[in-house]
Amino acid sequence: MNAEMIAALRELEREKGIAFETILAGLEEAMASAYKSWWKQQHPDLDEESFGVRALIDPESGDLRVWVQELTEKEDEEGEVTSEVVSEKEVEVTDEFKGRIGAQTAKQVIFQKLRDAEREMTYEEFAGREGDIVTGIVQQQERRYTLLDLGKVEALLPQAEQVPSEPYRHGERLKAYITEVRRGTKGPQIVVSRSHPGLLKKLFELEVPEIEEGIVEIKAVAREPGHRSKIAVVSNEPGVDPVGACVGPKGSRVRMVVNELRGEKIDVMPWSANPGEFVANALQPAKVKEVRTDPDTQTALVIVPDYQLSLAIGKEGQNARLAARLTGWRIDIKSETQFGEEQRVTAAAASSTPPPVEEEAPAGTGEEGTEGALDAASASEDAGPEGATARASDAPEGAAQE
Repeated sequence: MNAEMIAALRELEREKGIAFETILAGLEEAMASAYKSWWKQQHPDLDEESFGVRALIDPESGDLRVWVQELTEKEDEEGEVTSEVVSEKEVEVTDEFKGRIGAQTAKQVIFQKLRDAEREMTYEEFAGREGDIVTGIVQQQERRYTLLDLGKVEALLPQAEQVPSEPYRHGERLKAYITEVRRGTKGPQIVVSRSHPGLLKKLFELEVPEIEEGIVEIKAVAREPGHRSKIAVVSNEPGVDPVGACVGPKGSRVRMVVNELRGEKIDVMPWSANPGEFVANALQPAKVKEVRTDPDTQTALVIVPDYQLSLAIGKEGQNARLAARLTGWRIDIKSETQFGEEQRVTAAAASSTPPPVEEEAPAGTGEEGTEGALDAASASEDAGPEGATARASDAPEGAAQE
């Protein structure tokens, strides 16, 4: 170590943002470890557990000083054995160590610190971007995942986050949604998605200035990746049409999003605080005649004209399924004819219900009946305490206490 090395470390601090003290502490630790190995080679009779080495580098001149320590084992209260320094003495650092071993060790430490610092800076850069979108270039595609080159780092696109209908070709540019950023042994690992509903939301934010400015707000998103999506928007300023802002002149804005999602169909509808109105909007492009909501069961009964039934339900129930996911309500769709028929059946069943039948008086209302009642009463009295207890247990709690 010398003054030129110190100047180089200062330059690294300015260029790479690595703290000078961090590199210096790493160098001292590495020099101590290297000198211990070298000292053991010079004194093969020494037990490696019986001595240690402490190194110190002058931050101004770069001079290296080394102390050899005598260690002893000590057991603490918890039974763990630790090493304790008994004494230490400074030893001369030879030119052989400085020239060959020292220079090689310093080189390895500096390169390692540079790699660690770059990885940490990359992690810090992307750690706060979860929920954001990035643009990458497809580098490698395997059965389980696809790699995207983001410039400083590669992102992982797992198979579960891919859209089955999308082919990913080597070298093509692709936008993806960051779902997770985690530290890995080889640097930060960034997991992205092409199927996440957040991707649709972020793409609209890029294309619609009113959303970025807060004039138009996206309230809900429902998506079946690669097929169809629904997005509910609301305006925070009167006079601004939220749907028109998202669609754009002649559909230019929504077309950009559709192209990025490889032709996925997108329905944009107005959001409403009224559940019935929101459910009706969510079923667009179908026309709804009436919506009956039950807040207790979170169920909405939707009545549509006969010719709109198949459109409201959608192919394989897709439109109704997406509307339910968008609104959070369970949606039951019926045509006018079907609903009217059910109402007629219900009304007919109610009108045909027979009136309640009056119970006939018990036989023997004369003297014979009276004698029968007296005999029953006497039999009850002969039942004793057990019979009384049984009847009390069948009575309400308050009656039993009385």
